[in-house]
Amino acid sequence: MKSITLTQLEYIVEVAKKQSFGLAAQSCFVTQPTISMQIHKLEEELGVVLFDRTKKPVEPTPIGRKIIRQAQIAVQEVSRIEELVQSEQGKVEGEFKLGVIPTLAPYLLPRFLETFTKKYPMVDLIIEELQTHSIIEKLKEDSLDAGILVTPLKIKGILEKHLFYEPFIVYLTSKHPLHKLEKVSEKDLNLNDIWLLNEGHCFREQAMDLCKKRKMAGGKHKNLVFESGNLETLIRLVDKNFGYTLLPYLATMGMPRPDIKKKLRFFNNPVPTREVSIVTSRSFLKQSIIEALNKSIIASLPDELKQSNSKTRVVNLPSF
Repeated sequence: MKSITLTQLEYIVEVAKKQSFGLAAQSCFVTQPTISMQIHKLEEELGVVLFDRTKKPVEPTPIGRKIIRQAQIAVQEVSRIEELVQSEQGKVEGEFKLGVIPTLAPYLLPRFLETFTKKYPMVDLIIEELQTHSIIEKLKEDSLDAGILVTPLKIKGILEKHLFYEPFIVYLTSKHPLHKLEKVSEKDLNLNDIWLLNEGHCFREQAMDLCKKRKMAGGKHKNLVFESGNLETLIRLVDKNFGYTLLPYLATMGMPRPDIKKKLRFFNNPVPTREVSIVTSRSFLKQSIIEALNKSIIASLPDELKQSNSKTRVVNLPSF
């Protein structure tokens, strides 16, 4: 068998990812005839057909799927060589694709992005706001280098690097019954009048778990049902005296001080928290950038979150 080139392997991986010869050619910065010719040569060399070209979008054949998966491994292993050299030389550079869940992105990204991009100008950071399941999918298909989301995931092949624990805060108005409490406990929560994110958001599941999926006897019937895709909408509903919601701590950081005193209630210890981590699908690839991200994120956190670095669920929040 003649030699198989790395370029050919990169081409079949890209066609499988894009499900199109034309789109793959664009992302590889070559013409479509070039990529088609190289893949055809590879198929002749192997004696098998890798793609079913009669289908739209293009699909790998059964044997093609196996070969493409092996090609992905080969391409990744070659990339590791370059990464190991860069790490040895202390270089932090290259393209890096990062996925962040919606309940973190608006509150965490502004804290560290400016510092990170100035400190590491040779890193081309491409960020997508995605739900957890989409981040995991894209990590597995190598469309993302890393994700920032809530863990533990306990998914085979997904590596988790802990960043911090973030407390939950109750957001309400002075008219809500929970407002009379100085601090709340999990047993005080119920599903009668809580506003939740819609399906697919891990924060929704965590909120429901805290409420223990129970309704209080004699609780007020909620004749308005609405589930939002973002926390800001839920905040606006609460502001109009519709129930209450739960917020992650970073989402409360930009609120005016009077609003914090009037509308937030912290939990008694042990405080319900969520673990935030950087997740990847491989151990060494682009590790220097991951380490740089980790340090930048930790440095950007308020002191009270830096201190909550163990799952004791005792969080020293500031008093207002």
